Amino acid sequence: MKAKTMTGRDIDIKQEALDGLKTRLRGDLITAAAAGYDESRSVWNAMIDKKPAFIVRCLGVADVVTSVHFAREHDLLLCIKGGGHNIAGLATADGAMMLDMSRMRGVWVDRQRRVGHAQAGCLLGDVDRETQMKGLAAVLGFVSPTGITGLTTGGGFGYLTRRWGWTADNLSGMDLVTADGRLVRADSEENADLYWGLRGGGGNFGVVTNIDFMLYPIGPEIVGGVVAWPASEAAGVLDLYGTLAEKAPPELTLVLLMRPAPPAPWLPKEIHAKPIVAIVACYSGRPEESEAWVAPIKSFGKPIGDTLVRRPYVQMQALLDGTQPKGRRYYWKSEYLQSIEPALCEKFIAHAAEIRSPHSAVILFQIGGALNRLDEAHSPVGNREARYVLNIASAWERADADEANIAWARQAWNDLKRFSTGGTYVNFLTEDESAERIDTALGKGLHRLREVKTKWDPQNVFRTNRNIRPL
Repeated sequence: MKAKTMTGRDIDIKQEALDGLKTRLRGDLITAAAAGYDESRSVWNAMIDKKPAFIVRCLGVADVVTSVHFAREHDLLLCIKGGGHNIAGLATADGAMMLDMSRMRGVWVDRQRRVGHAQAGCLLGDVDRETQMKGLAAVLGFVSPTGITGLTTGGGFGYLTRRWGWTADNLSGMDLVTADGRLVRADSEENADLYWGLRGGGGNFGVVTNIDFMLYPIGPEIVGGVVAWPASEAAGVLDLYGTLAEKAPPELTLVLLMRPAPPAPWLPKEIHAKPIVAIVACYSGRPEESEAWVAPIKSFGKPIGDTLVRRPYVQMQALLDGTQPKGRRYYWKSEYLQSIEPALCEKFIAHAAEIRSPHSAVILFQIGGALNRLDEAHSPVGNREARYVLNIASAWERADADEANIAWARQAWNDLKRFSTGGTYVNFLTEDESAERIDTALGKGLHRLREVKTKWDPQNVFRTNRNIRPL
């Protein structure tokens, strides 16, 4: 079987070596000819179509340890797939040995200590459902099929970020398998340098097998949903958004987007495919205290759709799932912002009007609050001055539309990036990003990250990621 070494050289893996590996695994070893290969290798973004040499579907930590030893013994390029939701497709690589963690999805909740223990193959929805059984929640993202590991090691933000910071700020520890095949603990007391690096440094230091999340009392019901208006009201809605966002308590998180109206049942049929502006709101405090903050949204202008109601928190966490299905082609450009300026709003509206696909959007995520109060050196995520995330999210169905949709996203980004803090979110970087953009996303902690990388992975075994090269 043809495979690639860590340096990219093609080599032959003998069948007897694979047979020997198979006998040491509880999970499956899948080659390209086997059933389930395409399902395991595929990722969320259909623009990424890579073919690993073979795949190990890990059933436990022992499978991960065995696989890392095998990869080192045979000098194999190694890639790790959790949820496979990263837009750049970092979970997969041609000719690599892939570790598919998707069968490791256990979640255990310690209600007394308010800690959730989640295996590395979990999706956000797995953690949300189990923690809500105890009236608790972790600080996670906006789309429930996202994998927890990539989200967390890249920073992570969602509806609870304004209250408690990045997802990476809300960990009590991680377990991972290192480049030399050891299972180690990383927390504030044990391997503290590794613990620091994992909270924003991505998959550079090992294979994460377990994450311990700090949990907070949330729900079971919150007030959340979407209110939409025709795009002709965008200037007024953006002004409302900016005003509310500056005054809002940390319990309220607001997301603004412009896009063609989806064929959603809560929108009139005559509006479908026509340009709209919408605010997604989530008030995660006591539902009875939300009225003063959501009323200005619900009463503004003449909404064409309103789903901003009291609902289960787990339902809110999945509200945007339908806008991000697996199998579309995705290309994003993103920047951090400190404020919503009038000039930004004008450009935002203008580029939204030029969208090329019914699935694309221009989005503003509100994140300001707890993360701004922590020191820049607290974690590698950095960018502690950011209060909003601008995401130019292009999405379409057919490969022959790649050029037009990518061009729209890049043109909008080139016009809007003047409003940036200078930083960007590492999990939103596409496959074609420059080294400079990656350095910008990792920020001031890059040298310290290289020191951690040099200590824990001096041979750069874990390189199919936003790679931090050893010193």
